[in-house]
Amino acid sequence: MNTLYNKTALITGSARGLGKAIAERYAALGANIVINYSKDKSSAEQVVSNIRAMGANVIAVQADVSKVAEIEQLFSEAIKAFGKLDIVVANAGIEMVETPVTAFTEEQFDRLFSINTKGAYFTMQQAAKLVQNNGRIIYIASSTTVFPVPGMAIYGGSKTTPRYLVDVLSKEIGHRGVTVNAIIPFAVDHSGIFAEPGSYPELRQSLLNSCPMGRLAEVEDVANIAEFFASDLSSFVNGQHLLVNGGANQ
Repeated sequence: MNTLYNKTALITGSARGLGKAIAERYAALGANIVINYSKDKSSAEQVVSNIRAMGANVIAVQADVSKVAEIEQLFSEAIKAFGKLDIVVANAGIEMVETPVTAFTEEQFDRLFSINTKGAYFTMQQAAKLVQNNGRIIYIASSTTVFPVPGMAIYGGSKTTPRYLVDVLSKEIGHRGVTVNAIIPFAVDHSGIFAEPGSYPELRQSLLNSCPMGRLAEVEDVANIAEFFASDLSSFVNGQHLLVNGGANQ
C-alpha cells in the first residue's frame, strides 16, 4: 500500500471538488495537509473536519492564487505549520464553457488566465523553490488541452500554458529527484460545472457519447492518479501528462 506518512502536501483549490478529493486521499495515506481556499471558508472548514477525523494533521489557508503575494503567503504558512513541503498540487482553477470565440470578453479572458494560468505558474514556481528534494509537483490540467471543444477556447487555452511549464520545470529540477507531472482529467461528474445534477445537459450528453466507457470521470478517478504521482511508485516518472478520460475522443 502507498504511504505518505510524514509527508506534507499542499493542494490549491481544495475546499471542494477535485482538490478536496486529493487532499482527503493524501490524508488517508498519512500526509499532513494544507487546504487552500479563496472564498468558501465553510467548505474548507468541512474538509478540515473530515481530515482531522482521519487522524491527520491539517491547516486551511485562505489565498487567492491570482495574486502572487498571497501564493507566497500560502507557502509560508504551510512551512510555518509543518516545517517542510513534499508534495504540491496546483489544482485551483475556474471553468467557462459554451462561450464561442466570437463572444468572450476581455474581462472573462483576464479572469480565467489570472487564475488558471498565472496562478498555476506562480504556484509551481513557489513549489520549485520550496519543495523538498525527491518531492512531487503535480499540475491538474484538462482534457480540453488535448481535445479542443467548441465553446471552451479561453478555458482550454488557460489550462494549456501551464502544461508547457511542467515540461520545462521537470528538466530544471529533476536533478534534485523532484518529479513534475500533469494529470489531464476528462469532465468530472459531481464537480466543477457538473457539480449540480442536470447542469449543462447537452454538453454532458456530448461528452458521454464520446467516451467508450459511457460515463464521466469521478473525483476518485483523478485522486487515484494523484496518489500515484505523489508516491514512491512514480519516482522515475517525470515530465509526463497522463490522460484520465476513459478513452474519450474529446
